[in-house]
Amino acid sequence: MSGMYLMPALGAGMESGIVVEWHVEPGQTVSRGDVIGVVDTEKGAIDIEIWEDAEIAEILAPPGTTVPVGEPLLRLGVAGDRVPDPPESTPSPPSQARRRVSPLARRQAAEKGIDLTQVTGTGPGGAVVMADVEAAEQPAAGPSDAHRQASMRRAIAAAMIRSKREIPHYYLAHTISLESSLRWLEEENLDRPPAKRILLAALYVKAVARSLEEFPDLNGFWENGAFRPGEGVHPGLAISLRGGGLVAPAVHDALTRTLEDLTEGIRDLVQRARAGRLRASEVTDPTITITSLGNRGVDAVFGVIHPPQVAMVGIGTVVERPWAERGMVGSRRTVTLTLSADHRAGDGHGGSLFLAGVARRLQTPEAL
Repeated sequence: MSGMYLMPALGAGMESGIVVEWHVEPGQTVSRGDVIGVVDTEKGAIDIEIWEDAEIAEILAPPGTTVPVGEPLLRLGVAGDRVPDPPESTPSPPSQARRRVSPLARRQAAEKGIDLTQVTGTGPGGAVVMADVEAAEQPAAGPSDAHRQASMRRAIAAAMIRSKREIPHYYLAHTISLESSLRWLEEENLDRPPAKRILLAALYVKAVARSLEEFPDLNGFWENGAFRPGEGVHPGLAISLRGGGLVAPAVHDALTRTLEDLTEGIRDLVQRARAGRLRASEVTDPTITITSLGNRGVDAVFGVIHPPQVAMVGIGTVVERPWAERGMVGSRRTVTLTLSADHRAGDGHGGSLFLAGVARRLQTPEAL
C-alpha cells in the first residue's frame, strides 16, 4: 500500500513552489510531524512536514524542481514496507563526517569554500541546511531579494483583492485602559532577565484566545458556502519582514499555553519568520489573525481578513490619554482594539461582545 505526498498550499494564492532540499531519502521511516524538506515560496523557505507515519518510497521532485500545488513530491509506503535499498552515498571528508548536512547545503558550501564545521545547523537534529550555509555567506541584498519581495507583494495583493471582493467585512473598534496589564507586566518582569520577560504580545494573544473560546464563530474558516470551526485556537501573528512584506504564522494552541510559553513561542516565531525558516503547519493553520502596528505609532488598524479565515483583530499603539473612571479624571495608558469580521459567519452583536471580552481579560491579566 502506498500514497503520494503532494505539494501543499502554503498560503492564499500560492500556485507552485520550488523544492529546495530534502531531509529524507528512499527507505527512510518518518513519523507524523517530522520536517522532511524545504520548499521555496513567495514568503520564503518553508519547512514541510509529514502528516502520517510512513516510509519514503521515492523522491519524485528533486531539489530545484518547480511543482504546482497539489502535484506529487514523494511516493510514500506504509512504515515497515520493504523498499529498494538506496545507493550508498560518497563518504564525507573526516572533518564533516559527524555533521548531518543536506546534499544541497554540502554542494553550496563546497562551491563557496565554506567550512561546514563552523556552520551552526538549524535543521532537524542540528542538521546543516541550505539556509545555514546562506547565512554563513552573509550575501548582500541583490536582484534575487528584489524578485522575492516583488513576488511576495503580488501574492499579498492577490489575497487582499480576493478578500475585499468576496468577504462582506464589518468593522468594530474599542478603546480601553491598559494600565492594569502594563503595571502587572512591570511587576512580573522586575526580577526577570531580559530574555525571560513576558511580552505584552503574549497577553494580547492569550486574551484573544480566551475570548474565542466564548465566541467560536470567529475562530475558523468560510469554505464552500459554510463556516467550518477551527480545530483548536491557533491565532496567526502578523510579522513584518526586514526586506518588506509580512507573514502571519500560527501561535499553536494559544488557549492552553502559559504566558511564559507564549512569549517564548512568539520570540521563536519572529526569529524564524525573519530568517525564512517557518514550518508548513505554521503558515496553513491560523484560525484568526492578530495584527499590531503599535510600534509604528498608529492609534488603530482595521485589517483585511485573510481568507478563508473570518476575522482579524487589530491592535494599535499604547497611548497615554486623559481617562475618566469612577467620576475622576486622570491619565491612563490606553490601546484601541479593532475587529474586522466576515458578516456571513456572524454579526456586530457577537463581534462587540467578543471585543468586550478581550478588553475584560486584558484588564485582569493575573487571570490569564
